[in-house]
Amino acid sequence: MNKSRTYAGIPEHLATLERAEVVLLSVPYDGTSTWQKGADKGFDAFLEASENMELYDIETNSEVYEKGVFMPEPITENASPEKMVEQVHKTVKQYISKNKFVTIFGGEHSISIGTIRAFSDSFKNLTVLHLDAHADLREEYEGTSCNHACAVYEASKTTNLVQVGIRSMDISECDAMDTDRVFFAEQMIYDDSWVDRAIDLMTDNVFITLDVDVFDPSIMPSTGTPEPGGLLWNETIEFLKKVFNEKNVVGFDIVELCPNPLNKAPDFMVAKLYYKMLSYKFSKPDFDEYLVHDVAHEDTKRAENKSEPIKSFDDE
Repeated sequence: MNKSRTYAGIPEHLATLERAEVVLLSVPYDGTSTWQKGADKGFDAFLEASENMELYDIETNSEVYEKGVFMPEPITENASPEKMVEQVHKTVKQYISKNKFVTIFGGEHSISIGTIRAFSDSFKNLTVLHLDAHADLREEYEGTSCNHACAVYEASKTTNLVQVGIRSMDISECDAMDTDRVFFAEQMIYDDSWVDRAIDLMTDNVFITLDVDVFDPSIMPSTGTPEPGGLLWNETIEFLKKVFNEKNVVGFDIVELCPNPLNKAPDFMVAKLYYKMLSYKFSKPDFDEYLVHDVAHEDTKRAENKSEPIKSFDDE
């Protein structure tokens, strides 16, 4: 990696390990994907898009890049899926021990076996929030338990696993699935209560693993195994914001971006997603609710100055 290149083109003094509060570790691994290849190129596309992104976040009124983002050398171990997972586990745990907010970018979803293992080792009573089109609960697939189809099987046994957006699975995965902690995409359409119910199932410490195919292919076609009927941008962002506000998100990974050189929009969307998640982590919670409160306060002052009855939002 070019040492002079920084996340989103931020100043180099914000990109050192000593200064940065955030670590962004890339794992360009695509060894077990079974359909469209290209997840190993996802990080470079994400990084290029990040360099063309505005760094002021309107919603949170913040510039979270000022917290600093350090990019270590990528993990390139590819001798076997097992050795890749072992190296990811070791490296992620190393940066967690340095009291950094560790984020990981794939690569395909098998990398998350190592990331989840590291966070589970480091944080007690951990919830893994899994956003994905696929259940990824196979105990083994194509001769290995470190396959992308097995991404959260281990987590289902060792952590409090909550799954959101699922709409594709094999019947063999039913045995490993706790349906009381799964929010299927088809049901979420008709159930406005799913956000609060999902959060109620989480413990205080939450690690998020997000496969970009959780999004509908209409906005995220650049992924190895797209599935129709996925989540859209605003509902996903609102959900994530609430998770960050109400829980201690200890880290996250984003996986399965397979860039298409003829369509840069999905790359930019993932870059924006990453930055939004950082903004929610480091900004004051409920920024928009403060804004509503300020507007209500101004309405009250105007009404008092005019000796008029105060207008309630309920009157609208």
